[in-house]
Amino acid sequence: MNLKHSLIVLLITAAISLVGNFVGYQISIIEAIPGMLILVAISIAGIALAKVLPGNIPSVAYIVTLSTIMTVPGFPGAATISGLVGKVNFLALATPILGYAGIYTGKNLDSLKKTGWKIIMLALFVIFGTYIGSAIIADVVLRIIGQI
Repeated sequence: MNLKHSLIVLLITAAISLVGNFVGYQISIIEAIPGMLILVAISIAGIALAKVLPGNIPSVAYIVTLSTIMTVPGFPGAATISGLVGKVNFLALATPILGYAGIYTGKNLDSLKKTGWKIIMLALFVIFGTYIGSAIIADVVLRIIGQI
């Protein structure tokens, strides 16, 4: 996928996320646009770096690195960036991402069928393990802070 297509997909995802951010968390679309544009810009920069720099490093590594550097206290504008991006609830981003994952899975259903029942068992163990692990961590943290 070239950079132009990536930008289009990111902008569509941003628009859907802004609506989800408004509906689910009552944060004005206008108020959340600057933070969303920052997220899109960081994502495009990370995708571009992955295409330009040597090595086979995934773009997500560049995106995470850039966003971390840009929000480190002491980095010029870090407080502003954090404040603007803080108006975007990251759970609102999950709706379009999960929708894309569903479309991708449906599109590749034949490949999924070829993997057989083992992939279903693996998925169940991963989901179950993640749920139990999260519950244990939440329980420990809540006990440490005295909430339960």
